[in-house]
Amino acid sequence: MTQTAHGVEFTQQLSATPTPAEERAAILAAPGFGNYFTDHTAIVDYSVDLEGKGGWHDARVEAYGPISLDPSAAVLHYGQEIFEGLKAYRHADGSIWTFRPEANAARMNQSARRLALPEIPEDYFLGAIRQLVSVDKEWVPSGDGEALYLRPFMIATEAFLGVRAAREVSFRVIASPAGNYFGGELKPVSIWISREYARAGRGGTGAAKCGGNYAASLIAQQEAEAHGCKQVLFLDHFNDNAVEELGGMNVFFVMKDGSLATPALTGTILEGVTRSSVMQVARDMGRAVAERKITLDEWRDGVVSGDIAEVFACGTAAVITPIGVLKDNTEFIGSEDAKAGETTMAIRATLLGIQTGTVEDTHGWLTRLA
Repeated sequence: MTQTAHGVEFTQQLSATPTPAEERAAILAAPGFGNYFTDHTAIVDYSVDLEGKGGWHDARVEAYGPISLDPSAAVLHYGQEIFEGLKAYRHADGSIWTFRPEANAARMNQSARRLALPEIPEDYFLGAIRQLVSVDKEWVPSGDGEALYLRPFMIATEAFLGVRAAREVSFRVIASPAGNYFGGELKPVSIWISREYARAGRGGTGAAKCGGNYAASLIAQQEAEAHGCKQVLFLDHFNDNAVEELGGMNVFFVMKDGSLATPALTGTILEGVTRSSVMQVARDMGRAVAERKITLDEWRDGVVSGDIAEVFACGTAAVITPIGVLKDNTEFIGSEDAKAGETTMAIRATLLGIQTGTVEDTHGWLTRLA
């Protein structure tokens, strides 16, 4: 069977053994995050011929399952891989929508350029998401704060050990029902300061969403967890300990005058889709937003003086999460008894409301999928 989405034809070879409805219902009752996956995956391949001509082809939806790769596939040896993250939300009328997918498509191509991978046309990116969600729409949960997390990714599949950009690539989308990222009731989290490790460096891949950045952050994340913290904060140790980002989230500061500040994009920080959305929502509320250098000293001194009233982190998975404490072996900034700030929660409520259809979408951010 063939279906067309965004002008792209996708063949469909659906799973012969889809998850039974009772089992799916049990999963959706407590999905967690990234623990379970839907029955299908969307795939588009890319190849370059000997004359240097390349293109995307064989768009399809097929049963979710293992990927067959040659042991010499470039992704396994040189890390040519990028990914994205976005969500599909079930609205009250049963329809399914996603939030700013065009921004994710643009960022994926920004990452592709940095990792010497081919850019994927927006129609293929959006079409793959639409096709997958339309096939697996029963997997979209409807609970408060729940969504279907979508993971588009691109890997170099060419079997070749020479050090050059791969000529064969696969773009894929998988989906996973998701609950609250940090689990349970929303409350301020504790963050560990990474003194020894850096997430990215000048001229590196910090602005790209590639697996290597996250692999490099895991040892610091383990250190954070060993000290009872949910996330780790990375600093620019060669720039007055300027705040960069968490292991997978951007950081915002609410100042005492109600304005917001967030670290400027310098090439080492990922340009988060949620980050830019938070800035727009804040401006819609009449709040000033500054993108600038923020140091650890300013964070510490601002909390003590009251110049910094609230701090929160944001990202696709967790949306917005208040930060209560920032600490390491020598620092303790904030309070373990801190409550989620009013501004933080107001921005979160508005953003979630737009995503779930309870607040008017005045910016045209939503795209209907099913």
